Amino acid sequence: MAFFTKEQARAAARRSENMLDQVAGLESYSDERFDVFLSHSMLDQDLVKGVATLLKEQGYSVYIDWVEDEELDRERVDKKTAERLRQRMRNCSSLVYIATDRSGLSKWMPWELGYFDGYKEGGVAILPLVDTVSSGFDGQEYLGLYPLINQLDQRLYVEGSPELRSDFWAFVNDPYR
Repeated sequence: MAFFTKEQARAAARRSENMLDQVAGLESYSDERFDVFLSHSMLDQDLVKGVATLLKEQGYSVYIDWVEDEELDRERVDKKTAERLRQRMRNCSSLVYIATDRSGLSKWMPWELGYFDGYKEGGVAILPLVDTVSSGFDGQEYLGLYPLINQLDQRLYVEGSPELRSDFWAFVNDPYR
């Protein structure tokens, strides 16, 4: 398996310095649809920008809370914030959980993962960001319940096991979810 490296994510973020700023601040959120909801640690913003860029370069629409809903107050999270996130997740085809050494520090990531998994069974995949191409991935134990995203020849795949590989496009657009 070849996972994405943190350097690949940082390089993609540099390519899109202004791309995320251009889509920020959209007010009408109830009907807007996205292919991917990115669940991430706020400590990994540079990596998150890069992952979003990599996905957008392959034609996917991506939801990032602090980009699309920048008016939300992350210091004072309340029921309104949680409902906005639920609505956004209901409008996404899949949830990609960006697993880094910092994701275990997030209080929201497990909540997002659990909500989305309960809402759209089979719609969650884990995207490990590793230090080197040859690095393995050992995430928190509950992450083992979900398939992993990896890359092969610049294409994204979702793998539950080596013999159960599907194209990322098919995962995002699964009509049976």
